[in-house]
Amino acid sequence: METIFTPYQSLGGGALIGLATIFLMWTLGRIMGATGVLAGFLYPSSMSDWSWRALLLLGMLASPLLYQTVMGEFPPIQVPIGKSMLIIGGLIVGVGVTLGGGCTSGHGICGIARLSPRSIVATITFMIFTAITVYIIRHIIGA
Repeated sequence: METIFTPYQSLGGGALIGLATIFLMWTLGRIMGATGVLAGFLYPSSMSDWSWRALLLLGMLASPLLYQTVMGEFPPIQVPIGKSMLIIGGLIVGVGVTLGGGCTSGHGICGIARLSPRSIVATITFMIFTAITVYIIRHIIGA
């Protein structure tokens, strides 16, 4: 399986995520962890809490359309595994997010920026297990 390296797109996307994170913290005092945003959208504590989450999720969904408008084509999406593996992976991530008390965006972007020891340990753990998983999938299983 070939990995396509996209440094400019990755840098641009990372910068936008960082700016959105800073803006959300600055304006609402909230942390932009994706699973926390989604959970609060599905089970809101108030209408104002739901509103900003709905707008953020709408922006995430609208981004590919903006990309298509600017670039003239829809962003290429390649998923080199079957639907069953996606479902299993999603369930594993869901368990990990629950056990880890947050996701990579919450811990990795927001938590590390706040120098949270818990988030630093969580992010290091995410990265170690990501490397192990990629190694097993690519070199042992051979998918």
